[in-house]
Amino acid sequence: MADDLYDEFGNYIGPALEDSEEEDDEQHQQRDEFGDEGEDGGAAYRGDVDAMQEDDEPAEGGMQVVLHEDKKYYPSAEEVYGAEVETLVMEEDAQPLEVPIVAPVKVKKFETLEAEPMRTHYSNEFLATLMANPELVRNVAVVGHIHHGKTSIVDMFVEQTHELKRFTASQEAAGKQLRFTDTRLDEQARGMSIKMMPMSLVLEGGSGKSYLINLLDCPGHVNFNDEVTAAMRLADGLLLVVDAAEGIMVVTERAVRQALQEGLAITLIISKVDRLITELKLPPADAYHKLRHTIEEVNNLIAACCGGVVPPDMLLDPVRGNVAFTAASSGWSFTLQSFARLYADIYGAGFDPREFAKRLWGDLYFHPEERVFRRTPPRTGTSERSFVTFVLEPLYKVYSAVIGEHPKTVEGLLAGLGVYLRTATYNLDTKPLLKEVCTSVLGSCAGVVDMLVQHVPTSRTATASKVGAHYSGPLDSPAVEFMTACNPRGPLVIAVAKLFPRQDCSRFDALGRILSGTVRPGDTVKVLGESYTPDDEEDSAVATIGSVWVYQARYRVPVARATAGNLVLLEGVDGTIVRTATLVAEAYEEPVHIFRPLRFQTKSTVKIAAEPLNPSELPKMVEGLRKVSKSYPLCSTRVEESGEHTIFGTGEMYLDCLMKDLRELYAEVEVKVADPVVAFCETVVESSSLKCFAETPNKRNKITMIAEPLDKGLAEDIEAGNVRLEMGRKQLTDWFQTRYEWDLLAVRGLWAFGPDVQGPNVLLDDSLAAETDKGLLNAVRDSVIQGFQWGAREGPLCDEPIRNVKFKILDATIAPEPINRGGGQIIPTARRVCYSAFLMATPRLMEPVYYVEIETPADCIAAIYNVLAKRRGHVTADVPKPGTPIFIVKAYLPVVESFGFETDLRYHTQGQAFCQSVFDHWQVVPGDPLDRSIVLRPLEPAPVQALAREFMVKTRRRKGMSDDVSINKFFDDPMLLELAKQDADLAMIF
Repeated sequence: MADDLYDEFGNYIGPALEDSEEEDDEQHQQRDEFGDEGEDGGAAYRGDVDAMQEDDEPAEGGMQVVLHEDKKYYPSAEEVYGAEVETLVMEEDAQPLEVPIVAPVKVKKFETLEAEPMRTHYSNEFLATLMANPELVRNVAVVGHIHHGKTSIVDMFVEQTHELKRFTASQEAAGKQLRFTDTRLDEQARGMSIKMMPMSLVLEGGSGKSYLINLLDCPGHVNFNDEVTAAMRLADGLLLVVDAAEGIMVVTERAVRQALQEGLAITLIISKVDRLITELKLPPADAYHKLRHTIEEVNNLIAACCGGVVPPDMLLDPVRGNVAFTAASSGWSFTLQSFARLYADIYGAGFDPREFAKRLWGDLYFHPEERVFRRTPPRTGTSERSFVTFVLEPLYKVYSAVIGEHPKTVEGLLAGLGVYLRTATYNLDTKPLLKEVCTSVLGSCAGVVDMLVQHVPTSRTATASKVGAHYSGPLDSPAVEFMTACNPRGPLVIAVAKLFPRQDCSRFDALGRILSGTVRPGDTVKVLGESYTPDDEEDSAVATIGSVWVYQARYRVPVARATAGNLVLLEGVDGTIVRTATLVAEAYEEPVHIFRPLRFQTKSTVKIAAEPLNPSELPKMVEGLRKVSKSYPLCSTRVEESGEHTIFGTGEMYLDCLMKDLRELYAEVEVKVADPVVAFCETVVESSSLKCFAETPNKRNKITMIAEPLDKGLAEDIEAGNVRLEMGRKQLTDWFQTRYEWDLLAVRGLWAFGPDVQGPNVLLDDSLAAETDKGLLNAVRDSVIQGFQWGAREGPLCDEPIRNVKFKILDATIAPEPINRGGGQIIPTARRVCYSAFLMATPRLMEPVYYVEIETPADCIAAIYNVLAKRRGHVTADVPKPGTPIFIVKAYLPVVESFGFETDLRYHTQGQAFCQSVFDHWQVVPGDPLDRSIVLRPLEPAPVQALAREFMVKTRRRKGMSDDVSINKFFDDPMLLELAKQDADLAMIF
């Protein structure tokens, strides 16, 4: 049977088959052939046969049995990489299965970028040539209130220098705007700028000469003031954009104040002049008064910031040429000088345009019979001012003809002006036709370019003032001489003020201003951080510049070199930069100080707690927070004792944009966010009721101190930088004696500000030399200052910063042996005595307060009063805007009550009111935070006098602390005995 031929495993065990005999014959034949080949071949074959016949020894090659695990399918690591390369083999795969071994390159789509540089009316070589001459460079920040037309003005410049695709008829009809500098997708969706965006353009003036204008388009929303601050650090002048209908608003006021502090030249451009014609429908004479009133408002604002009088070089006047008018949506802009040149070009009149321009503003009237200008109106004919006659009335005629007349009438009007358009142009819709007509009649933006060139200092001139205002080191060093001269052959020094994310959001590029030297790709520089000093070089690193670009919003132009006076974008230096930095050539050996960090006009008072949805992704979120802090200069993060990560921002809009970037760009994790809360401060309202003291753990040192309120306004002056400890002793004494009537001894005893260098608290040495060993006290001065600043950073009530408190050292007993007065003994003791003195001085909580500006029609004012009253807000003024139906309501609103205020306001006004809120000041919260008699009931609003207690308890609970302040934690036993004795004495008296 067939089954007998095979064993149980399927192996053949039957008789030999015929095929096997044939195979044996073939093998014998092959053996004979090998034998004929020669002795070597035969010997090798016989050797193989002998090896096959040996059963005890394994054979190499041939028919030996090789196990699966011993087979070699791939070369070894040593064969591939070499014998000297260390190879690590992991027995288990630590990488999750869902993660690819080679991750694909992710390109995050968060902004609109061009694949390659766009075509312009000038070459990149010509741009590089202009960069080499700082006399032809102007650095200008475009600043103004939200929706006042800043981005549209920059678009007008872009359209005149770039070859852009025209919008379709449907897009034109829908009112689609270019918004070239709004590169982010969320900016385009919201219709507002979020980030400052540089745009370097080569623009021609009225004479045909070309200049390099570096425009910095800034956000208009008040929450993004940090972007404006960064732009002003880089710019030399300010192009202030003011809406012709709305006038100056809260952002305008703050921008003017900040520009004057920075020492920037201010030029004014009144935007949306067409609103006076098409929206408000003002007659030309009323439009003139409206424009004049707007200019006077800005001048009054400058005067208020300069002590009541406008300096002659800062006066804004159309006759001086530092005021321009524009309607960017219609594509036109002019100054009086450019309009006068337009008359000379059209009519060929033989007059000086500059003299004619001087007569186009003010109370001047044209007398046509005598063809002269006088300050008195003519007795016959029109009695309108010259600006109305020669500027506004022709403008009104163009608008009325395009909007309401037949195309043939428009064609005839333009023919009289020497302008001829294609026949197809007259068949366009009204808005595109109006833009074509106005652009053809009023020409390019050469008038605005001339204004910037004339009234904004050159990059070379302004560099000296930048160094003098912001350089933290001595101004007589060799490096300062090179920077002041803006010398391209000096050592390379670059001040970095802003970081921009790369397309994959893994790295950042640094935008900086070259102050001296020349930068090239591949240069090695030292990156000096904000904490760097020549004595402490910890906050510094060495980096290599990868690429050098000129930033053009949606694309970048690489350059081989850039000289002093220019703004450049640098790759590869962001590793250690947090917000700002100073780059210095590595080969430069002389000591170089840093440029001072940015000084913001507002504070981050709103905070939220964030945690990842998946706890294992916490490292990703922490890394994302680090990147977010680089992108948003005013953002700060902190880890509380409870372990929660808190993020500080300026407002709800700011935090909304920040969290969107954190989730989608920088961390790419799902983040849970708690309800927003407010950053409080702690203060005192009286002097300490007794002298408070604390002893060191070794009982060898004792410090006595009291706390009292700081002089009103001094904390704000310290934070604004009006007074610094680096000032000379005489200058410091004169300042305090003049402003706050301090005596000479108090100024001499001024030790430090806290919790940081410009903090709103003061530490004074008020001890007497007869009672205290000044030598020993000065020996521990640094330790006492550290303890004071530590205590001022985290107050005893709820771990919030202390504000507006003056700490006085009255007595000190210090051990003579250095080993007994080390920092470990003195620092915590100084902190504890600050806390005890603070708690004995009637402590109170302080809350931040918003200044709220609301635009509203008159019939909604009553509803606004009601909404504010429910949120502890109060109105300070409600004034009408001249020439408009709009009222401006100005109010103060506590930040803790502001969450949802804008939604509530729109609900009660049917969407007719629009508000802007910005931090203004701190105020004391009503009530005593240490009053234990107050009972806080859940889900019930606390009465006004219990607010301080409620805020303190809820803040302590959120931070994982007990409800009440522990006295034993901050008072020594001798101090507690002294308090008990005092209570007993008071009980006997009463």
